Order: sequence, then structure tokens, then C-alpha cells
Amino acid sequence: MAGSGHDGAMAWTITGSLDDFTAAADPFLRARPEENTVALTVCATLRRQGLETYGGAPVFGWWRDGSGEVAASFLQTPPFPPLLAHGTPESARELAAELPASVPGARGVAESVRAFAAAWRERTGGQARVDREMRLFRLGTLLPPDPAPSGRARLAGPEDRALLEEWAAAFSRDLGEESPSNAVRAVADSLALGGRYLWEDGGRPVAMAGTTPPEEGQVRIVAVYTPEAERGRGYGAGVTHAVTRAALDAGAKDVLLFTDLANPVSNRLYPRLGYRPLSDQLSVVFTPPVS
Repeated sequence: MAGSGHDGAMAWTITGSLDDFTAAADPFLRARPEENTVALTVCATLRRQGLETYGGAPVFGWWRDGSGEVAASFLQTPPFPPLLAHGTPESARELAAELPASVPGARGVAESVRAFAAAWRERTGGQARVDREMRLFRLGTLLPPDPAPSGRARLAGPEDRALLEEWAAAFSRDLGEESPSNAVRAVADSLALGGRYLWEDGGRPVAMAGTTPPEEGQVRIVAVYTPEAERGRGYGAGVTHAVTRAALDAGAKDVLLFTDLANPVSNRLYPRLGYRPLSDQLSVVFTPPVS
């Protein structure tokens, strides 16, 4: 389906076709690959694993400005809220009018999410609550952890799957996610692609981290997790440094990661390893009005 803006040339096109979305919006997303890292990796995962990898059938959209150029985009993989790329306040307002009022929230580039949430509140009379504020970091020059933690990293294998799935579920719960099923499901994909590492101390796994497959020469560090009983020993720094080094050795031009701004530990850790802040992203949850 297609929505129409205030001008005939300015409109959202909304589709269930990944091919159509890629044909229209891929150049737009790849023009700012760091900012759109999640959208690019989600599209790659859907293409690799199938459209219902994350749950329900996905929805995609792009918005053309007055010159006919794609100037905003979104994708949604239910049950997750729409993921918004950068755009204009007008494109965000029009998207809030196009999508169902029952949309559960929004996530993505902070400015787009704020504009979308404001328009949704105005349309529905509901409430929008900030669920998570995130900061995107990009590696400058990789620095070793200081002090160096005890132990060493190793590439995880199929024999580690049960432990990794257990930790993925715990990591998901730590983030406040309602269902850990997608984090658990991602373990098998990550193992198959050689993208999950463990830190071991005395031969015992004590932390994990992963990487996304390369997109536009960049990879993203994901699922950095240390079980509560093992925290405070530098294992998270060790495994993050190791997985970053592995990405660089494999040819990555840029290495990215997100932090939760509510977590002071990670926001102190990553700059000490050479990561520099790039931009902020936001997740909001909607509560419909009481009928």
C-alpha cells in the first residue's frame, strides 16, 4: 500500500516485499551505513534465514521527498516495533498517520523516533514512554584492556551452543526484553557464521561476545555478556577486545557497537578500548488510551 503526503511527490510506500524495499531504499541506507547498521543487518538476516525469522511477516517502507529521492525509511519485524532511519519531521509525522494506531512503539534514530512518537500521541491520545536510550560507538584505534584480565578468548563452536543459548536468554532478560526467543535463535546463526566468542579463565567460560556478518565493510559487536557471578574481573573487556581484533583481522573497515546509556559500566569500558561515540538512538513504548 502507499500513503500520500501533502504533496503528490511526497509519500510513503509501504510493502511486505524485501526485494522492493531493497531496490528502493538500499542506496539510502548505505549512504549512512553506521547509523543504519541495524537495518542493514536485519535485512541481511531476513534474506539469509527467511522473512519470518523474527516472528510475524515484516513490513517495510520508504518516503520520497519533493524531488522524488528516498529521504526516510523504516522496517518492522513483528512483534518488534518499527525501526526508523533518519528522515524529516514531516516524514515521521506522515508515517505515524500511515501505520496502525496499535503499533507498539518505535526505535531507531533518536530524532525520527521523537517526531514519530509525538505524532502518534497527537493522533491517538495515548502515552509514549522512553524504554531505552542507546549510544552508537565506532572504533578509533583499538587499545588493549588495562589491566589485562586473566584468561584468553576462543572462537565458540557447536559444543558451546547450550551455554551460549542460556547466556543469550539471560542477556535478553538483563535488557528487559519480554521474550528471549530471538536472542536464543540468533546463537545458531552466529555459530554457523563464526561470529561468537568466549572468554575462558582456567579453561572455564566466563564471558561471551559476538559479531554481525560484514555489511558495507563494517561489523557490529553484539551480545557482550558476563554472568553476574563473574563480573568485576575485566572479562567483558577481554572478550570485547578479542572479538574486535578478530573483526579487524578478518578485514572489517569499521567496528561498531551500541551501549545502553543507563549502564555506566559499558559506557566507561568501551572508550577505554578505543571506541568513540557516533550518534544516539532511542526506543519508546506506546500505551494506547483507555477506551
